[in-house]
Amino acid sequence: MVNDEKTRVINNASNKAKAATDGKQTKLPLGKVNFILIAISLILIVIGFIMMSGSSNTGKEFNYAIFDNSRIVVAPFITFIGFLLMAPAILIRGKRDKSDNEININNDN
Repeated sequence: MVNDEKTRVINNASNKAKAATDGKQTKLPLGKVNFILIAISLILIVIGFIMMSGSSNTGKEFNYAIFDNSRIVVAPFITFIGFLLMAPAILIRGKRDKSDNEININNDN
């Protein structure tokens, strides 16, 4: 008896979910511009980390490339710009439909 009630509740919930999504497109919280900016910032972060990587010193030989300008100045700057760009990429609001801003005053619920 308990299993029948659980099954009925689960079926009822899934039917409501199907009814809510039938004929409607789901809207993502972020727009196309947001995803483009997030992709650009991720690419900048990855490029910065790749530029910072490289060979290191060995026990027998000193590698002066670890003090190269691109590894200690340019690469961290590019990475930092990527992280800075990520915040507005997430926070920028896209264009909204007029129906999103309207309030239905005659709602009888």
